[in-house]
Amino acid sequence: MELNLHEWGDSEAPVVVCLHGVNAHGRRFRKLAEERLADRFRVLAPDLRGHGNSGWEPPWTIATHTHDVLETLDAAGVHRAQWVGHSFGGRLILELAALAPERIDRAALLDPAIQLLPHVSYDFAELERAELTFESPEEAIRARLDGGSLAPREFLEEEMAEHLVRSADGRFRFRYCQAAVVSLYGELCTPPPAPETLRAPTLLLHSGEFGLVREEQIEAYRAALGNLLELAEVGGGHIVYWDAFTETAGAVDRFLN
Repeated sequence: MELNLHEWGDSEAPVVVCLHGVNAHGRRFRKLAEERLADRFRVLAPDLRGHGNSGWEPPWTIATHTHDVLETLDAAGVHRAQWVGHSFGGRLILELAALAPERIDRAALLDPAIQLLPHVSYDFAELERAELTFESPEEAIRARLDGGSLAPREFLEEEMAEHLVRSADGRFRFRYCQAAVVSLYGELCTPPPAPETLRAPTLLLHSGEFGLVREEQIEAYRAALGNLLELAEVGGGHIVYWDAFTETAGAVDRFLN
């Protein structure tokens, strides 16, 4: 499937591809692109299958998502790039490194979902089955803040303007397919490619507070990549480019340079 693509910067500049996480969308990278990257890179951020303005039909497997990304980049004339992936997007970069390593110059993994523990995936999937609807965008913002989100309110306001749609019943829902998201939480329990397959300079940035990236995973990548690996820990929650934007954007900016 050719995916809906968000783009910033000069079309002739070196390419950075940004891959979002489960239940997100490509335009979440707007602030990172416009404020830190677009002055010297062509930044491309697809809406993955089942998300945003891309097609929602199955299959929703990791393999399908990986091939969707390659097909989309081929259509855009991009055959090699630097990569930024958040959460599930980080896992997709690991899959791409195993499938088509020649397409990866550098990889920035932002709190990547390398492999979720089964009980963690189950809990996330069960939460997703309880459909979230809102009377207004303001109610959606309050729900995020009441749920402990550390993101600045301005980030949440932009998110709701971009990602919420009014349904026929008058309620607001996020622009993604719940079935696709539930399916992906199961996929994220499957074993990832071995760390050794990632043979490019790599930034592994993680939220120590959230704890999605486990210590044994960090050690495995440190042992496999050696001097190719740069580690960074930031505060806040899982959405590191919201909760710790300055630190995350600075680390990505330095790494891609």
